Order: sequence, then C-alpha cells, then structure tokens
Amino acid sequence: MLILGIETSCDETSAAVVEDGRRILSNVVSSQVAQHAQFGGVVPEIASRQHLLNLSPVVQQALEDAGRSVDDVEAVAVTNGPGLIGALLAGVSFAKAFAFARGIPLVGVDHIEGHIRACYLEGGEVPHPALALVVSGGHTNLFLLEAESAYRLLGKTRDDAAGEAYDKLAKRLGLGYPGGPILDRLAQRGDASRHRFSLPHFSDGAKLDFSFSGLKTQVLRLIEHEGIEPLADGDDPFAREDLRDLAASFQSAVVRALRRSMDRALRMFEAKAVLLTGGVAANSALRANFRALGEERGLPVFYPTIALSTDNAAMIAAAGHLALLRGETAGPDLTADTELRLGETGPRRSRRHR
Repeated sequence: MLILGIETSCDETSAAVVEDGRRILSNVVSSQVAQHAQFGGVVPEIASRQHLLNLSPVVQQALEDAGRSVDDVEAVAVTNGPGLIGALLAGVSFAKAFAFARGIPLVGVDHIEGHIRACYLEGGEVPHPALALVVSGGHTNLFLLEAESAYRLLGKTRDDAAGEAYDKLAKRLGLGYPGGPILDRLAQRGDASRHRFSLPHFSDGAKLDFSFSGLKTQVLRLIEHEGIEPLADGDDPFAREDLRDLAASFQSAVVRALRRSMDRALRMFEAKAVLLTGGVAANSALRANFRALGEERGLPVFYPTIALSTDNAAMIAAAGHLALLRGETAGPDLTADTELRLGETGPRRSRRHR
C-alpha cells in the first residue's frame, strides 16, 4: 500500500511517500528554523502560517521525488496530535481534503507513535517486548512495547522536556535556536567534570519519570554565580572554555537522567531490545551512551538516522500503515488533539477513529 504521510506538529512541514509502512520512496522536510531563530524559539502563529504556505509544494515535491502521482496514493496519514494546535490543524485540514477528493482512507497519527515507528523503518526486525525512550523538544517519554502495536507509558517528564531544556540554556547563553545541536558540538570539546549537577528525586517514589526544570535552575544559578556572560554577536563559542565546559557538564547530566530511567526500567521489565528516538536522539553523547548500554546488557539498540530522528512525515506514514492494519480509519470529523497521550489508557491507547 502506498501511503502519503503529512507532518505539521511544530515547525517542520513534511510530506513523504512510504510503501507498505517500511519502504521510503520520498521524505521531504521544509524547516522553519530561519523564521523562528530571531525569536529564540518557535512562534506558533508563524509556524501555522508557514505550514499553510508550504504544504502544497512540499506534498508535490514528495510525489515527484517518489516518482508517483496523486492517483497512486492509496491512503493518507496525518499527525493530529500532540503539538501546536494551529500547526496541527493546517496538516489535518490538508489531509482531509486530499483524502476526500481522492476517495481514499484517512488515518490520524499520534506524533509520538510516529517517532517510535521511525526505529522500524531502518535496520532489522525489532524483537518484543522492547523499551522505547522518546526524547524531543516537547516530549520525554518512556514506553514498554509488549508487541509492535501495544504501548504502555512507564514514565514521562513532569515539567520541561529534555530538548526544551537544551533550547532554554542555549537562549540564555546567546547561542541561538535550536539549542541542541550547538550545545552538543560545544560539549564534545568541553570538560564534563567541570561542574556536577544533581538529578531529581521524586517524593512520591516515582522511579521512571523525568524532570529537567531543576537542572535548568541549577545551571542558571551557576551562570549567575560564576558570571558566565552570554556570547556576544560575532564571537566564536568554541573559543570560550567556560561555554564548552558548561555545555559538557549540562549534557552529561541530561544523559545521566535519561540513562538512569532506562536502567531502572530494564530491571523492572523484561526487554529484548531498546529503542531511542525523537529529535534529541540525534545527540552524540546520548547515542554513544545507549550503544554502551546495549553492549553491557547484550541487547540490540535501535535508533533512527539523524534525518528520521527529527520530525518527518515518513515516520507518520509508517505509523499510519500500522493503524490501517489495526482497522483504524478516520472520518471527516478528525481534528487536531493537543492532548493525545500514547499508552496512558492500557496496552494500546484509546482511539478517536471509527
């Protein structure tokens, strides 16, 4: 089956053509980083307008790259949550119109399920049960996958997501947006032992949840205490030892926090594989740490290529194919749902499709 995937949950407009949920024929991503960089983060209204401008040409490019026409598309899969409401509505509206005009099935996809499916698009077969860590700018979630299509949420962030913490620190230091890539590069040249940041402990005994607001506060206090100045316009951040060491120490704490929850989950649940996905899964230190985890425990670790780690429509088409196999389709009442929560209602989430 040939599926057109559409992704507009945040600040990337993406369309992809995927065959049978596994073979990527095209995957076009139009980034809005340039539009949002001057504001130090995503501006929802700008994101929504850019999606409206970009969707038609991006979809056309995806079809051309795949060597297919609109007549070849057999179903449409679109992200309908979670994400920015206006951005989601742009993609959902386009997908509904496309599916209605062609008389083909439409399916709404949870963005987080899409990130998990990215691990299945490349490499070998994933054995189950598996533990999946989804780490991005807006989400930090840990799941147990008892089967390929059965999700159980084990832990989630209680405040900032990991990627959000990266962006806030980068903004405070004048490093620009997005913050993750520049902080990662700085960290590779810094001394992670220069500063030691503590990890959160929850009074309710939660073992698998995450929190990054306390880490953010520790870093901001250190910046004030040591008088670390933001980067001046035109200066080279790599020439600043204080920035390199701060980035390395901060990144070490983030990776320790993520690894701690995964280690705990591996002690609590039987798992035959580990999945690492989401935009922050592109981080070099995190990937290296999870590769080491797999070697230590004798488990395969699956993570997407960099292109499939960040938001893209190929993962949405792959998740849509799986949903269609489950017999799930959406009608004209499909809408954006910013409160979708994958895996919170049992082994498989409650669906809003009929």
